[in-house]
Parts: sequence; structure tokens; C-alpha cells
Amino acid sequence: MLERSIFRDPDLAKRVVEKIRETAPKKDVVKICHVCGTHEWTITHYGLRSLLPSTVEVIAGPGCPVCVTPASEVDEAVALALEGVTVTCFGDVLRVPGSEKSLLDAKAEGADVRVVYSAMDAVRMAEKEPNKEFAFFAIGFETTAPSTAIEVLRKPPKNLSFLVSHRLIPPAMELLLGIGDLHIDGFIAPGHVSTVIGLKAYEVFPKAYRMPTVVAGFEPLDVLFAIYMILKQLREGAARLENEYVRAVSWEGNIKAQETMSKAFNIVDGDWRGLGKLPSSKFALKEDYAIYNAREKFGVRITSGRDLPPGCQCHLVMIGKIKPTECPLFMKACTPQKPVGACMVSIEGTCRIWAKASVK
Repeated sequence: MLERSIFRDPDLAKRVVEKIRETAPKKDVVKICHVCGTHEWTITHYGLRSLLPSTVEVIAGPGCPVCVTPASEVDEAVALALEGVTVTCFGDVLRVPGSEKSLLDAKAEGADVRVVYSAMDAVRMAEKEPNKEFAFFAIGFETTAPSTAIEVLRKPPKNLSFLVSHRLIPPAMELLLGIGDLHIDGFIAPGHVSTVIGLKAYEVFPKAYRMPTVVAGFEPLDVLFAIYMILKQLREGAARLENEYVRAVSWEGNIKAQETMSKAFNIVDGDWRGLGKLPSSKFALKEDYAIYNAREKFGVRITSGRDLPPGCQCHLVMIGKIKPTECPLFMKACTPQKPVGACMVSIEGTCRIWAKASVK
């Protein structure tokens, strides 16, 4: 609680904002991109954008794992469920749209779809019901991938398989830098992911791209400190990799978690919703664990789907090219109660965060 109170201290926040205003350029606009749904929640919930000078803009990148999962992989989960496999998933995955249906739609049609809090829950369910086939729909970035990997390595019951849809964050950051008409001056890297992959995973950005990069925590002052650190680098004409989240993130990261992932997964090219195929951006089960691969076990492999319903501009929101309020469906046809796009489904989706905060 002491740490939380310090990082939410209003007097200290005012001092940091003053530093930001002193350091920010007077004319040219600086655009800083974060790639984390929790960062977006903090920024929006605490109104941090309203504290920044007009020359500093913070945009949201593809930091919501549920949002970036392509429709084709949701379609695979739906197909398994409708074929009689009990599909387990995290709660915010239920309503993510596939090409035609979500898992919640499949459940309404009689499919056995169950919400779990971890892969371990799916293992326990499979153990209790050995005559039923289970599949865990494994979605998430490097933060949750180790918990899937460890259950695979423990050799779970044969009636449990894994539909692996884990993604990696650094390739998505590189994607943003390759979009010609999207100007970015600095990155705020996600704290949760960084506790696993370490500071070293972002070394390429200042070295190869001359892009100031700061790993940050999730309290209001964490974000404000990170913005100030990036602005300071820009003023100095420098590009460094810095760690604001020193209380949780190290240079090497969680080596044991990294080793666990490398034992269970290969890194392959992967589709991201509305963004196309990104090189080396997805985890896939290694051949040694093919008996636990739901795609192989049930012959379900859907390679294309409809990522974006008509009018949906989630793909532009996810790369920070437009604000949620600039999407024609936002809070009209697409609401938290009846989401059209994936960005309105998850609590980490930019559109949902803005909708819940009544941002206009």
C-alpha cells in the first residue's frame, strides 16, 4: 500500500508534469506509443492525457492480446466447441468475435464452453472428467505463455489439448515502425511482459531504430515518469533503453520462465487481427508435444477469417492511427454491451477502456 500511495501522490505528480512541460518541445508534436492495455487503462482512468502539453501525444498500440487474436483462431475454437470438445478459456475471450460466431454464441447453441482462470484449471477439469475431451484456448502475450508452457511440460491428461494462440510483443513494436504514415518518437514498453522477457528484449529499438524506449510500471506516476524519460532523451538527441519499472523488471527477465517457453514452444510467423502476418510473432507447440496440439489432434486448422466486420476500424485503433472516437461504430453500433469489434470486448481493449471512461 505504501508503494501504491507513493506512485499516486498528487504533489509528486504535479512536479513530474512540470518537468514534462519544461522538457516537451514548444512547436513540434512528439508522439509516444505504448503497447499495453493496462497502460491505456491507467492513462485514461486517471486522465493523464489532460495533464500533458499539446505537443505531447500518447497513443495506444497493439497491447491487448484478446484484441489481436485473429478471427481464424477464434473460428478454430468455435469449431472445436461445436464438434463436442469442451473449450476452456479466459473470461474476456468468450465474446471475442470470430468470422461469424464467438465462443459465447457457440455456448448459446449448446456447446460446452467454460471460463477458467489459468491453464491449471483446465488440467483439473480434464482430470475430473476423463471421458470428455477438453481444449484450453491459450491466448496472451509472454506474460501468460509460461503458465501454458509449464502445464504442457508436466504432461497433462491425454484428454486435454491446447489451442495455442500466444503472441510476442517486440515484433508488434517493429511492425509499428514499418508503417510509413505512422510517426512514432518513442516507446513505453509493457511492464508485465517485461518481467518475463527482460529489458534486453527491447535493445534493438534504440540500437537499430534510434527509438527511445522505456519500460514502465502501471501506476500513474510510472507512466508520467516514462513520458518524462522519453522526452529527456529526445531533447538530448539520444536513444536509450531505460527501465522505469526497476522494482519489478531486470535486464535478463525471468530466465526460468523463458526456458520453460523455449522447451514447449517454437516461435513462428503469426497473423494478427487486421494487421496481417508478422514474422516470428507467435508461439506454437513443439513437435515433441504434438499429442497436446488441438489443431493436430482434431484436424482443425483455419487459415483465414473475417477479422473486421463492416465499418469496424479496430485495426486502425490498435496501431494508434485513429482514436476510438474516430471509428464510426464507436458507442453507436459498437458498445460494451453489444461489441462489434474485438477492441470493445476485452477490459484491455482501447475502445472498451474509452467507452467505460466515457471519453468523447
